[in-house]
Amino acid sequence: MADTIALVGGETLLGREVRDVISESSLAAQLRLVAAAEEETGTLTSIAGEAAFLTKLAPEAVEDAAVIILAGSHESSRAVLEAHPQGLIIDLTGTLEDNHDARVRAPMAEDPDQPVDHSGPQVVAHPAAIAVACILRKLQPTWPIQRSVVQIFEPASEQGRGGIDELQQQTVNLLSFSPLPKKIFDAQVAYAMLAQFGPEAAIRLSDIEERIERHLASLLGASSLGDGSEDAAPMPSLRLVHAPVFHGYSFSFWIEFEDSPSAPDIEDALRDVPFDLRSADMEPPDNVGIAGQSGIAVGGIVSDRNNGNAVWLWAAVDNLRLVAENALAIAQEGV
Repeated sequence: MADTIALVGGETLLGREVRDVISESSLAAQLRLVAAAEEETGTLTSIAGEAAFLTKLAPEAVEDAAVIILAGSHESSRAVLEAHPQGLIIDLTGTLEDNHDARVRAPMAEDPDQPVDHSGPQVVAHPAAIAVACILRKLQPTWPIQRSVVQIFEPASEQGRGGIDELQQQTVNLLSFSPLPKKIFDAQVAYAMLAQFGPEAAIRLSDIEERIERHLASLLGASSLGDGSEDAAPMPSLRLVHAPVFHGYSFSFWIEFEDSPSAPDIEDALRDVPFDLRSADMEPPDNVGIAGQSGIAVGGIVSDRNNGNAVWLWAAVDNLRLVAENALAIAQEGV
């Protein structure tokens, strides 16, 4: 089997991010771009500054690859499965999530000493679940958590190019008093915070929220959406809100601890990789500033004035970059 990494969907928003991340690694020469749609076949692009073409999605494009990364559509992911490739499959589309042998993965949030099961597809966890798991898992050993609440603000880019285009066109149309396109969200997302999408939306916000919970339960080591082991951070209460932004997740955490850590105590606990700590004398992170950046930016850490055992903190991540970096980490395990 060749040590090739076949990236299916190299021209999607997520595929381009994966391509960029791999191009910056030692695996750049092993990357093969595969079109997720017929019309993308033959597209000229580049890998690490070198010209590259997207090859047609056919069995011979994936069957000999050591690693196959699925970053296209559900249809292209199913087409890859029908080719019965022998390599390690890394699914970024969620198509294989219900596969009995699939494993929800996020190396950034995992114990590096824990053995990894490569017998089935590796489904990269939702970026919001990765970010929340990283923060709670980092705090838990030093400052055991009693309970937590996390408000998650989702960007349009989580729905791919179509989501970004719809938000952009709605913004333009509102300013010109024109009808709003609503193919993706079936609701006005420009200038609006949404607790749910319209009834004809391509996907329900509640379904995304439930997916984040499932992935987070897995990453925290919980056997269900209830409690996990004694040493695991307890599952937080989550609420997902769609924000009128193009890119990047933002998070508001309220965390109650068994003890009474100060804000500087929490800052000290979050100074290591993968965190970009913004201390009290710095501006808190935001979804614009985190674009194109690695890791998880945290800041705005303050004690709760009404609860001596609780703190508030703010976080932001580049959702596409976070998924791409975890996909790269899994790919490095397979080649």
